[in-house]
Amino acid sequence: MDCEPLNGKILIVDDEAPIRKFLSINLTAHGYTVLEADNGKHAIEIAALKKPDIIILDLGLPDMDGKQIIKEIRGWTNTPILVLSVRADDREKVEALDQGANDYVTKPFSTIELMARLRAITRIQKMESGQTDEVVFVQDGLKLDYASRKVELHGQPLKLTRKEYDLLRLLTRNAGKVLTHDFLLREVWGPAQADQSQYLRVHIGNLRQKLNDDPAKPSFILTEPGVGYRFITA
Repeated sequence: MDCEPLNGKILIVDDEAPIRKFLSINLTAHGYTVLEADNGKHAIEIAALKKPDIIILDLGLPDMDGKQIIKEIRGWTNTPILVLSVRADDREKVEALDQGANDYVTKPFSTIELMARLRAITRIQKMESGQTDEVVFVQDGLKLDYASRKVELHGQPLKLTRKEYDLLRLLTRNAGKVLTHDFLLREVWGPAQADQSQYLRVHIGNLRQKLNDDPAKPSFILTEPGVGYRFITA
């Protein structure tokens, strides 16, 4: 009888065999079962038939662009997708995230960072699927009670405006995930304000000030330049 994988199945999609081998060795060591594809067509077939828990996807594939793969897969599944690509251009990152990628890591990459991103994706996946009933977020002295909308920092009540709270709630609910400027603006201010990035910058700045969060050495909110923001995971 087959044993259940410790951390689930991961599909690696990359046309470079050394990269697939390196990832496979490291992921297997961390308890994952690994599936591999070296082109987009094969990747879509495996995703449909084997139903991986997470997909690690390179954008530069020989038969199609990775963003097209994201678009096709998003037509029928919410399986988390982590883009792992040499493309470091902000526009590429935003487009991939807007197509439905959950996160974006550029090559060369740190294995430690990659595993942290995978853990964050897994945690978000469990929350979204109802496998956890967490109504309180606690990290590094910050406490959010989502039910009562109360926020504390080191045991002291923190007064936030409605918009500041809504931003912090979105960021903590998606801790570890990059949230694009457009996404945050649409969710907090509505579709009509999706291009008003100055609103976001001001409120993030105010939020950081109240959290005593130094943007140069952040403990909570990390800026992804040209893309958006990420709440740092513990």
